[in-house]
Amino acid sequence: MSERSKGMWLCALAMVTVGSTVVASKLIASGLPPFTATALRFALALPVFVVLMGCLRVCWPRPDRHDAVLLLCQAAAGSVGYTVLLILGVRWAPAADAGVVTGTLPAMAALVAVLALRERPGRYLVGGIVLASLGVLAITLRPGDGGGERTSTALLGNLLVLGAVALESLFILLNKRLRVPLAPLVQSTAMVALGLLLSVIPALLERAWLQPVPAEALAGVAYYALVPTVAGFLLWYAGAARLRGAEAALFTALMPVSALVLAAWWLGEAVGWAQVAGAACVLGAVGLVSLDGRRREGAVKPADVYSQSFACRKAHGEGSSSAHRKSNIPEQGNST
Repeated sequence: MSERSKGMWLCALAMVTVGSTVVASKLIASGLPPFTATALRFALALPVFVVLMGCLRVCWPRPDRHDAVLLLCQAAAGSVGYTVLLILGVRWAPAADAGVVTGTLPAMAALVAVLALRERPGRYLVGGIVLASLGVLAITLRPGDGGGERTSTALLGNLLVLGAVALESLFILLNKRLRVPLAPLVQSTAMVALGLLLSVIPALLERAWLQPVPAEALAGVAYYALVPTVAGFLLWYAGAARLRGAEAALFTALMPVSALVLAAWWLGEAVGWAQVAGAACVLGAVGLVSLDGRRREGAVKPADVYSQSFACRKAHGEGSSSAHRKSNIPEQGNST
């Protein structure tokens, strides 16, 4: 198998793990409070990242006060905020809906960057944002099949998941403000460590140990910590190192598709025309944002968005896919 083919398979598997986070979150939401689940996830993932850094002889960063504050804000928004809102969202919304909404991340990140940096968006970017919005509306405004109360709770769940995506977009924007960008493995480890620090006190206040916890919820936490967080990170960077940035970007479209398939297969959810239409709109949005990124140097690109978000959500740390071509993961810095 050629290196390019290996890269394609690795990136595809990484995006499948991204899609599986909504299924894992659904299992977690059935038996664990959100901050407790978040703290447990980081507590399980952190030793693995520390061991990886030790084996690869990667040094811990020494950021100045400016970057230290930004890293703390990134952890609060991307590591803790994203996970908590996603778990709360899938408690009320179907996992299939959540998969479609989280697939809007590239378009949302581009929109946040435009609003914050006051850049003039191109027509491809505008089209991508419009398509992503239509995808969310398709699943949010569909006719309810379970009465008004069920429709209202699903709407609330979708809005919470959309809030999670907005927080992750904020993480990406803050990453652009770092004076000294961190290597992907270093930032992933830092985000997990800071995420644990920020979530442990709220987790203790939830007092989850006073009630029985279903085994499937604990299994969901273990899966989230070790597969999307650790394995997803390694798969993405190993695959992206073998591909051009534009090629890696194509595989980000697998995220909402894998979420729909896994929600139907593992959770037994019914996937209707609304979710399929929403996913189609999101896929189109990813394509348009990718075209805009190719047209404008420095524009938000889906491959870079998911690279950055891997340190937050699946661990949430970043680097450009093209930046990893010449060396191993820990030696490369962030692209933004």
